[in-house]
Amino acid sequence: MTPRSFLLTRELADYVRANSEPPDDVAADLLAETAALADRGDVPPTFQIAPEQGTFMQLLTRALGVRRAIEIGTFTGYSALCVARGLPEDGSLLCLDTSEEWTAVARRYWARAGLADRIGLRLGDAHESLRALPVEPTFDLAFVDADKAGYADYVDQLHPRMTDGGVVLLDNTLRNGRVLDPRNDDDRALVELNAALATDPRWETVLLPLSDGLTMLRRR
Repeated sequence: MTPRSFLLTRELADYVRANSEPPDDVAADLLAETAALADRGDVPPTFQIAPEQGTFMQLLTRALGVRRAIEIGTFTGYSALCVARGLPEDGSLLCLDTSEEWTAVARRYWARAGLADRIGLRLGDAHESLRALPVEPTFDLAFVDADKAGYADYVDQLHPRMTDGGVVLLDNTLRNGRVLDPRNDDDRALVELNAALATDPRWETVLLPLSDGLTMLRRR
């Protein structure tokens, strides 16, 4: 099953993809393998971003002239593949994740795409991995798609590590619409964070209705 936004019917989702640049063979095979894993119940289907979001992130990375990026929550590597493709040849992406099994899939596709030398991977608790990085402006772009209750900590830790004008993308900030009717701790954490970021003087903030909600923060 190809991921799609809960805001779109299947027909509209198909139309969006038909009128966007399609994934190449490497990206399409990665999406297909991840979908097959989800169909068998080996991985959660909600972990995979939609293809149009990946295309948007690749375009945004290139348009912003990003040289150094960080990703928190890599899964099988599709979002990292897209970001890395938007980087210049001497650019770099650091991925933080906890799963050796899922990121092994990612490594295969990064190598197949010729991007293995642009992508570094650190396994372990992402909060601790991030805290261990130098507290200095380093990254032009960050993508966060990990434990939702931890988003506020990731945002706080990323702020001093982003360059001036650096952009942070937070995934799943609409929680499949449950921000209007929170049902669990992750939902409530995102509702609280969304409200806080809207008035946070450290960032320019917009919550975009892309896929499951994509919040874009720009460091002031």
